[in-house]
Amino acid sequence: LFVLQSIVVGLAVAFLVVLIRPDLLPTIAGARGGAPASYADAVEISAPAVANIYTKRLVEYTPAADERTRFRVETAFGSAVVIDPEGYLITNFHVVAEAAEIRVQLSDGRLANPQVVGVDAETDLALLKVDLGTLPAIKLGNSGQLRIGDVVLAIGNPYGLTKSVTQGIVSATGRHGLEDLVTFEDFIQTDAAINAGNSGGALINVAGELVGINTAVLAQDSGTEGIGFAIPVDLARGVVDEIKKHGRVIRGYLGLQPDDMTSAERSALGVEGSVGIMLSVVFDGSPADIADLRQGDVIVAINGEAIFSQRQAQLVVAGTNPGDEVHIVGIRDGQRFETTVIATERSGYAE
Repeated sequence: LFVLQSIVVGLAVAFLVVLIRPDLLPTIAGARGGAPASYADAVEISAPAVANIYTKRLVEYTPAADERTRFRVETAFGSAVVIDPEGYLITNFHVVAEAAEIRVQLSDGRLANPQVVGVDAETDLALLKVDLGTLPAIKLGNSGQLRIGDVVLAIGNPYGLTKSVTQGIVSATGRHGLEDLVTFEDFIQTDAAINAGNSGGALINVAGELVGINTAVLAQDSGTEGIGFAIPVDLARGVVDEIKKHGRVIRGYLGLQPDDMTSAERSALGVEGSVGIMLSVVFDGSPADIADLRQGDVIVAINGEAIFSQRQAQLVVAGTNPGDEVHIVGIRDGQRFETTVIATERSGYAE
């Protein structure tokens, strides 16, 4: 009797859904197989917030038959995402860098010359602002919840083909060390097609939420295919907040350059376990130099956090504020030592 009642209730619910929202039927049917039959709803929600970027740059060149320096205008295109109804858009720094003219075209066709509110070259992000009234803003998701295998969609302006959508999965998260693309790397890797013009566009989940800003693809001449990268929205959110508050991103700076260590190096220096990075450079007159840190020192902890890699140390230091006291635990000549470094502000390309 219970089974019969369950069947009757299920059929009644299905009938009501078809009667009230017939547009949901394909999605429900597809969900039985573990995935929706269509991602049209996600695209419909998010695509209005994806804009096209067109830029012009003056480029110097010297003709072979003429030693005089001349200039030519180069045009390029990219994408941007509306993240605030008040007219804020986020894109890649490299899309707008050194541009003599920037034009934004919204999904409804309206054009504007945006104000560059601020840029962060070290994460390849830029914040723009247009004055066109209330705009359709995308909903920000949570990139920290992404799992390998999750379906994602890339929306942008590849090769000038506006409003193009490609589909793939999250191939990896936390990618770094990729051809020195940016200083602070934490890329989402995806096999959703990302091409020239997709840069600055949206990487969304199946709910239509922004989870990343498309930024790069490995060089095609290296034989790669289906390997693209996006900046996680969690990282982008912090950069946007900093730019809105200060016009730039404020990060701590100690004035040191660390290197990762091999197991053999740790063993030779008497460092136990897998902790430790070695200072390859301490810049003269820097906060680290003032605190008597030296080339060859092994750093095992910063502010109480055990340090296992150069990248981790860089992120921990960048997360401090100018004026903060940064507590360092290290090993020098086989002896443990501690010191305090007063952080200053990191410039755009400082170590």
